[in-house]
Amino acid sequence: MGDNEDRKEIEAMFVQTADGVRRGEDGTMTLIRLAPATLYFSDRPERVVGHLSAQHFIDLWEEGENSFAKDPPNAVLAFPNDGGLSDTVVILRDPKLEGDQITYKVDVLEASLPDEAGACTLFIDPLGRPLSPMSVAGVHRRGRRRAGRMV
Repeated sequence: MGDNEDRKEIEAMFVQTADGVRRGEDGTMTLIRLAPATLYFSDRPERVVGHLSAQHFIDLWEEGENSFAKDPPNAVLAFPNDGGLSDTVVILRDPKLEGDQITYKVDVLEASLPDEAGACTLFIDPLGRPLSPMSVAGVHRRGRRRAGRMV
């Protein structure tokens, strides 16, 4: 077997944290003072966990047959608001890294983006995966439906 045949592939989910988030007038979202590491993890059976630089994450954006560039990922942005925490489901496109800020073009799928908010976390679904019941955005959506039925 060649090297390529020995390599196992994983479907990794990614997590980015920042000190704040700002909505742009041009359909963008900027994470401000982005943490230096983008975390990633996979589910069973491998359970791989690690981190990579924000620049390396950006460099991977267009790699592979099912790249984020070809199949933009869904993500959940969790952020503080007056009553506690809020979250917004988005589709991420065209990331731009400038210093410690990353800006994405976004399509909002659920809820709305704040004009500005404090410390936030962006949970990014795996490469090449549709919005499934077990994706971060899918779990969020299912949880919201359940909460709505309980009210």
